[in-house]
Amino acid sequence: MSKRTTIHDVAKAAGVSVATVSKAVNGRYGVASATVERVNEVVRELGYESSLVASSMRSRATGVVGVLVADFEPFSAEILKGVGLALRDSRFDLLAYSGSKHGQSEGWERRSLSRLSGTLIDAAIIVTPTVVGASSEIPLVAIDPHTGRADLPTVESDSLEGARMATRYLVELGHTRIGFLAGRPDLRSAVLRESGYRLALSEAGITYDPHLTRVGMYHPRTARDAAMALLRIPRPPTAIFAANDLSAIAILEVAHQIGLEVPRDLSVIGFDDIPEASQFSSPLSTIRQPMRRLGAEAAKMLVLLLNGEPLPATHLVLPTRLVPRATTAPPRTDSAQADSSRRR
Repeated sequence: MSKRTTIHDVAKAAGVSVATVSKAVNGRYGVASATVERVNEVVRELGYESSLVASSMRSRATGVVGVLVADFEPFSAEILKGVGLALRDSRFDLLAYSGSKHGQSEGWERRSLSRLSGTLIDAAIIVTPTVVGASSEIPLVAIDPHTGRADLPTVESDSLEGARMATRYLVELGHTRIGFLAGRPDLRSAVLRESGYRLALSEAGITYDPHLTRVGMYHPRTARDAAMALLRIPRPPTAIFAANDLSAIAILEVAHQIGLEVPRDLSVIGFDDIPEASQFSSPLSTIRQPMRRLGAEAAKMLVLLLNGEPLPATHLVLPTRLVPRATTAPPRTDSAQADSSRRR
């Protein structure tokens, strides 16, 4: 059996990029006519009968669903596994694409869709978008959507209740100075997790203290700086709820760096339950969201849209649950905590 020709083969033979091949075969603006002719000649020469590019040129369909992520971090990896499982018995293949070369650069979804739509993918799942909407001629579903109003289907976890459970759990352990490391403020999940944190404090009769909140942006490097600042204030928290597990892990690293023992000196709880959360010598307490199911439900939505079928619901919210582990415990006595604070 002869080797299947790919779009990368076409790009190499034509001496252009994959993006240029995509634009050329779709007649998009920005490619010189001589380049378009060269690309089309290569397509004909290579006998593209089974390739995605050739089939899309003939039928305007590829049979491929794209998952667009800013970065292949643990949350996105679990989403991809869920999408893959949901598509296993369907007629659609999966293409995973990281469209942000600079972390969370705004608008990476639009650039990615411009490159992939019509030639490589028939529909897309966008994970943690940076914009309210992404104009496209193909069906789209967003996972962990933006705070702004978007006219596309969305799938997310119950961030409000999850954050409420995490904070209430720390309160029930006896903590009253509870810090919060917030996520990306442009994502609905981050806004709801802060609301859940504040709600649980209010229900416990604890006054919200803005000095106990820092923004970690869901990113380890930013979270480390935020955690250090939070633990250096005159009266630091005895417990911290982080809006995602990567931020919680960053808190653990900072605590170790400045000589705090977890959970004796500081309790830490995250949100996600990524695989890494249970693999530490002291496994991380967290709020579990069904990440693989998020991907699976988004994939099911796309398949229905591609088949021209109505969606049972356009905005799906999945439940979360508390997973207590080794990084949370009741606070130390006032005298012991004071000694710990002086060491910081």
